[in-house]
Amino acid sequence: MIHRQVVHVYNPNVQAGKTVVEKTGTNVVLPAVFSVGIRPDIVNFVHTNISKNRRQGHAVNFFAGMKHSAESWGTGRAVSRIPRVGGSGTSRNGQGAFGNMCRKGRMFAPIRIWRRWHRRNNLKQKRYAVATALAATAILPLVQARGHRVNSVPEFPLVVADAAEKIERTKEAVRFLKDVGAWADVQKVIDTVKVRAGKGKLRNRRYRSRRGPLVVYSGANVPLLKALRNIPGVEVAHVSRLNLLQLAPGGHVGRFIIWTESAFKELNNIFGTYTQASSQKKGWSLPNHEVTNPDIARVINSNEIQSAVRAAKADRVLHLTQKANPLTNTKALDRINPNARLTRETARRANQERREARTKQIGQKRDAASKATLKQRSANSRKWINNVQGYINEITRKATE
Repeated sequence: MIHRQVVHVYNPNVQAGKTVVEKTGTNVVLPAVFSVGIRPDIVNFVHTNISKNRRQGHAVNFFAGMKHSAESWGTGRAVSRIPRVGGSGTSRNGQGAFGNMCRKGRMFAPIRIWRRWHRRNNLKQKRYAVATALAATAILPLVQARGHRVNSVPEFPLVVADAAEKIERTKEAVRFLKDVGAWADVQKVIDTVKVRAGKGKLRNRRYRSRRGPLVVYSGANVPLLKALRNIPGVEVAHVSRLNLLQLAPGGHVGRFIIWTESAFKELNNIFGTYTQASSQKKGWSLPNHEVTNPDIARVINSNEIQSAVRAAKADRVLHLTQKANPLTNTKALDRINPNARLTRETARRANQERREARTKQIGQKRDAASKATLKQRSANSRKWINNVQGYINEITRKATE
């Protein structure tokens, strides 16, 4: 939403052969509809449903894929039970038919013309979507985010004098768009005209392009309509017949709109204000904001709120913790059984004493085994020495004989 009070009216003026866009000195009070909150979710939802109402029912032929003289072979022939085409002696013989998995078969769940093509839309919801789409057209960042080239536009929303409705020639309309700084957006449309991909080329929609400015007028039998209809991307709409498909193409808010002065003034009569009901929409009033200040942190921390709320209790702090299992959590076990810690310490000391005693016993056994091994080795050494000495004595004795 925007918060400006008045909007300037611009009028192209030729000075010394050069066109200059100047203010006419007339100011228009900003209509209340431009203060409606931006709701892209509502715009997207309504746009999706409205766009479905332009569809035409279509379907495949009711007998498509079912015009075969086929019959299943049944069981016992080691083939599936899909119906098979007759025709002995041809390549068609034995081929599957009817099923969606078969060549020349029907499609699965064929489209019927009695499908629910159209959608009903709530009247107030559609009006809300149109109102919020209008409010978004006055916000420059949203218009630029939608892709419009509006760097040369003097002001948003752009309001021109009613003299623009009397333009009859296309070349005058082109000069008018150049004067108000909207031609760059038209040039973008011209540069993006491309041949459509797919079969739409054969169905009278060969080319596709972007959207350009939307000119909103209020008079009857306006010559400007014929002057603009041959300029790519430029659309026109009467102020009493604003369409969401034009205000938010694709469901995206921020369409670049050029208003005439009389059409801009008529918005309060069409949509009403916050103090006056609409004169053209029965039972309709502009939607009020649920929260006037969306900065919730600033609201909560304001002096008015903080002076009315209770002070925080420092002695009572509640922390939501997960319940611990005493069978696996020693801290939880100690809280419900204070003796559990003493039991664990006793068991730990007993286990330590048993471990030390066993280590000592094993050490004594290893020392005794080492002594026995040394004693046996020394006995074996003496025995070997005695055997060697006896062998030497025997050899010496035989040598002396």
